[in-house]
Amino acid sequence: METEAQRSVSSRAGRRNPLQIPKDNEALLHGGKVSHDYSMGLWRRGFIRSTLIGGIISILLIFTVSLIRIWTCQSSTSAFSALCSNDSKVNGVLNTIGLVTPQHRCPIPLASDPDKIVIPEGRTSDEVVQKLSYIVEDSSIDSGSQPLFGGNITWEQREEYFKIKPTMELHCGFISGGGEKMAPKDVVYVKKCRFVVASGIFDAYDTPHEPSNVSKRSKSLFCFLMVVDEVSLEFIKSNVTIREDSDGGLWIGIWRLILLQHQPYDEPRRNGKVPKILTHRLFPETQYSIWIDGKMELIVDPLLLLERYLWRGKHTFAIAQHKHHRSIYEEADSNKRRKRYARPLIDLHMKIYWFEGMEPWSPLKSTLSDVPEGAIIIREHTPLNNLFSCLWFNEVHLLTPRDQLSFGYVVYRLHKFKFFMFPNCEYNSIFTLHPHIREHSSKVEWVKTMEEFKKHPELRESRGGFGLWMPYPANLDSVVLPAVSRTSKAG
Repeated sequence: METEAQRSVSSRAGRRNPLQIPKDNEALLHGGKVSHDYSMGLWRRGFIRSTLIGGIISILLIFTVSLIRIWTCQSSTSAFSALCSNDSKVNGVLNTIGLVTPQHRCPIPLASDPDKIVIPEGRTSDEVVQKLSYIVEDSSIDSGSQPLFGGNITWEQREEYFKIKPTMELHCGFISGGGEKMAPKDVVYVKKCRFVVASGIFDAYDTPHEPSNVSKRSKSLFCFLMVVDEVSLEFIKSNVTIREDSDGGLWIGIWRLILLQHQPYDEPRRNGKVPKILTHRLFPETQYSIWIDGKMELIVDPLLLLERYLWRGKHTFAIAQHKHHRSIYEEADSNKRRKRYARPLIDLHMKIYWFEGMEPWSPLKSTLSDVPEGAIIIREHTPLNNLFSCLWFNEVHLLTPRDQLSFGYVVYRLHKFKFFMFPNCEYNSIFTLHPHIREHSSKVEWVKTMEEFKKHPELRESRGGFGLWMPYPANLDSVVLPAVSRTSKAG
């Protein structure tokens, strides 16, 4: 006999709507096929589960890396503590994949007393390039035309210059009659300068900023040379007090003003690259130089900089890592967005490099980055470094004036050139940045298509970048540039 409870359950079962399907079976319809809604439900649950697991793994990975980094930083073993250094490659890779956030400024591990620094005797020997000479007369120019400052370099010559030999002769700016003439009084003065801090102001964008924290020893060792053009000198004279010495030299504080007459280019950005890159040509007797852009105020003793970035690690060339970009193709994309030069010409510049084998930066490369912060360059003027500077300038002369695009390419081509790329956070601790007096702008920077150049040929530069207009020895029409992923909103 059925109990009362059993009859109640049976009755409810009998009253169930025949269209209702048990939950465990409702997905099985039409001969066992799974419904679309049920499949989507399974997919959503799987996706959520995978996302949660991935998030947990990522958190554990970051936590593990952080613990390892803390341990290495506090380790008494030098091999482990070196991994914690801001300029270590491990730290750079962790920064690249987002596991270490780069600092804007960080302390520079400077020596404590500039008076106790031992300056190396003699010059660093160079077994790769022993003798370097420069072409000063350009035989390829047409009679009656003004010579180009950088010369009429052919693609064949450019290629030949990358083949290192013990004795080399090449174009390196300063073609006779091409511009950048220095007054005799300044030529005499700079001949005595073995140690130089150099800067430059062009087209009246800045006024000189007096360096601070300079020791008495550095003041006696270094020449502080501020290179200016005629426009900037007149602007400075009308706004800043200038002192004239008994030899006719012009001074603002510690800076000796060096006037370069007859600017070689009609683009001020390109003119500024002459003293920056070709420091060894302007000041041929100099052994060590520190370049700092005109908008910056140096706040670190220059002798301490040489000890930190050159002598301590036995380097001869030091430059900072770019804060945002490591690939020249990402830097080029940023230049286009910020209207630093004509977009189609930047693309053509990059197509040449891509065709010639320049790969985007990756952690597998031997350098921390292909893109430097070019506003500070610390170097000894060795023959190989001078060759690098010449080749770097030739790229700036032939192609776009964006020197950060060509630096990594020349490093790629000149395999034997070695340099120290120091952390960006240290770079930001070397100077105080001052705003330009006015913003730079030129017509060529706003050009978006090659059609605009065809309609308005006056937009083209007349003295530089001619490699972008002369026939390249290969068809670049089919060249497709590598895709760029923007890794920084700021960049």
